[in-house]
Amino acid sequence: MTLIKSISGIRGTIGSNGDDGLSPTEIVKFASAYGTWVKRNQKEKGKKKPKIVIGRDARLSGPFVRNIIAGTLQGLGIDVTDLGLASTPTVEIAVTGESADGGIIITASHNPKNWNALKLLNSKGEFISEAEGKDVLNIARIGKFEWATVNQLGIIKEDDTYLQKHIDLILALPLVDVKAIKERKFKIVLDAVNSVGGIIVPALLKQLGVAEIVPLFCEPTGDFKHEAEPLPENLTELSKTVERNNAHLGFAVDPDVDRLAIVCEDGEMFGEEYTLVAVADYILKNKKGSTVSNLSSTRALKEITVKAGCEYFPSAVGEVNVVEAMKEHNAVIGGEGNGGIIYPELHYGRDALVGIALFLTHLSKFGKSCSMLRSQYPNYYITKNKIELSPDLNVDKVLIGIKDKYKKYIADTRDGIKLQFDKDWIHLRRSNTEPIIRIIAEGDSRTTADNLAEKLMQDISEVMKNR
Repeated sequence: MTLIKSISGIRGTIGSNGDDGLSPTEIVKFASAYGTWVKRNQKEKGKKKPKIVIGRDARLSGPFVRNIIAGTLQGLGIDVTDLGLASTPTVEIAVTGESADGGIIITASHNPKNWNALKLLNSKGEFISEAEGKDVLNIARIGKFEWATVNQLGIIKEDDTYLQKHIDLILALPLVDVKAIKERKFKIVLDAVNSVGGIIVPALLKQLGVAEIVPLFCEPTGDFKHEAEPLPENLTELSKTVERNNAHLGFAVDPDVDRLAIVCEDGEMFGEEYTLVAVADYILKNKKGSTVSNLSSTRALKEITVKAGCEYFPSAVGEVNVVEAMKEHNAVIGGEGNGGIIYPELHYGRDALVGIALFLTHLSKFGKSCSMLRSQYPNYYITKNKIELSPDLNVDKVLIGIKDKYKKYIADTRDGIKLQFDKDWIHLRRSNTEPIIRIIAEGDSRTTADNLAEKLMQDISEVMKNR
C-alpha cells in the first residue's frame, strides 16, 4: 500500500517493501525529516537542544516503530520524552506540559492493525499545518540530515505520569460535574478495541464516579477483535453487551482515543455525528459562543447553535483545519462528525476523554435516559460511501466534472466539493487517511441520503467514462 502523506501524518502498512508502505527505511526518513525541521525551528529561536514527546497506541507494530523513531531522534541530538502507551490527546497535552518543541504520536488511528503512522505535532501540541507538513516532506525528499556526535546524542526519558495528569486536567474543568455523575450511579460498557483506551478510559470513568464498568475488548494487546473504526457495523457486540447487562449506556473509542461513539441503554446507536451535537448543546447551555465542525458533519450542530443564539462556522475536513477555524471564530466547542470533540478550554485537539466527561455531566443533569437525550436533537441521516483510488483515476478531473454537472446548485469547493440541495447535501472528497474518495450525504431520511449517494456515484462513473 502506497504511503499516504497528508495533514493527518505519514501513514502506511507494515510489511510492505520499498516505497509502498511504512518500512523501517521510510520511518527513519520521515522521523529524520521531522526532527530536522524541529531543530531548524529551535535554532532560529536560539535554543540549543530540542525536546520531542512521543507516545503510541497498542497496535502490534508500535514497539518496533517506537524504537526506530526514538533512536533516530536521539541520533539527531534531540532529547525524547517517551510516554509509552498513551492516547493521542494525552501526547498533545504532554507536549505543552513538558515545554517540548514537538511531538510524534505513533498511531494509525482508526485504520486496521496492519497500518501504523507518524502524527506530527508542533510546540503547542497541535498538528502541524499543511505548509509545515510540506516543509517536512521537502526535507525528507532532499534527505540531508545532520547527525549528532557521540557527545551530543539525545537522551531518552520515559514518563508514565501523563495519563493521570490528563485525567486531573479534565476533572478540574468547571463544566465537568463529578458529583452529578456519581449520583446517577451509572453502569457503563466500554469497548476499547484492544488498545490504549482500555487503560486510560476505565481510570477516567472510576474517577468520574461511575458505579460500574463492564469492560469489552479492553486488554491493550493491539490485536483488534473487530474493525477499529467506531462505526455501528463494528459495534454490534457493544450494543448486545449494553442490553444484556442492563447498562445505562456504552462507550466506544478508536485505538488512539480521539473519537467517541455512544450506545444508548436500548442498544441503539446514539450516532457518531451526535456525540459532538450533544456535547455542544451542553456547552452552549452554560457558555455562549460560536461552534465549528467540518464540511462532512451533520447540520444538526448548526441548528442547535443558532437555537442558542450563536454562530456556526464550517471548515475543511481535518483536525488542523477545524482548529484553525475555531481559533479564527473564537469557538467554545468544535470538532468533527466522526465523534471527535475539541474543547479549547482543555486543549486544541480531538479528545474522547473530555468528550466522555462532558457527555456524562450533560446526561446526569438531563436526568433521563440516554435514548431520551438523543430524541431531543434533530433526526438527520448520514450515509458514508467510498471509492477505491486507482492509478488511472484523476480525482481533480472527477471533481471538475461533478461541479460542471451540478453548476445550478450551491457548491463549496474548499475541500473537494460539497453540494447543497435545500436541506440535503452531499460531499465528495479525497481522504486524508486512506487511498479512497469519500462520498458523504445527509438527508431527512435514510432513503434520501442513500439515493443522493447512489446518484453521485453514478455521476462519477459517467464523468470517468467521458474524460
